[in-house]
Amino acid sequence: MTQIKTLPELWLISDARNDAGLERALARLPRGSGFIYRHYHLDDAARLVRFDALAAAARASDHVVILSGSADLAQAWGADGIYGPPERLGKLPGLLRLATAHDAREIALANRAQADGVFLSPVFPTRSHPGGRCLGVAAFHALAAHAAMPVIALGGMTPEHAHALDWPRWAAIDGLS
Repeated sequence: MTQIKTLPELWLISDARNDAGLERALARLPRGSGFIYRHYHLDDAARLVRFDALAAAARASDHVVILSGSADLAQAWGADGIYGPPERLGKLPGLLRLATAHDAREIALANRAQADGVFLSPVFPTRSHPGGRCLGVAAFHALAAHAAMPVIALGGMTPEHAHALDWPRWAAIDGLS
């Protein structure tokens, strides 16, 4: 685990559909980017094996490695932090705590939890939630203004969408892999 001084601006999020290209994608990211490991499709043993391999690839480029899971599990696996709903972030010292939010209520929960960052989504249409409601530029900016911590845009994000959103921090599953 490393001590994080600044929250990265660019984040790659793992998923079953981008698994095959993750090592390549991690190597292409700017040094010091962030990596969220989810891989919910794997059983516990396989998930740990894949985490170890991807964490090593990420750390070779000085990326921050975050686990979607409990604080205890993140600490046991040697992750730099955790990612999930604000009410499940835990309070283990030394872990970066990144919340997920989709609306004003969840932003308020992230504020109360004193999260270190919040992933606000979905900004644009996304393959993760086909046909689902998305925030759009105006609603994203309005909600982000209520966050007491850095906001990371998520959902349909690509370099072009990040530019259109005019937002420094963003994350993607497909848009970076």
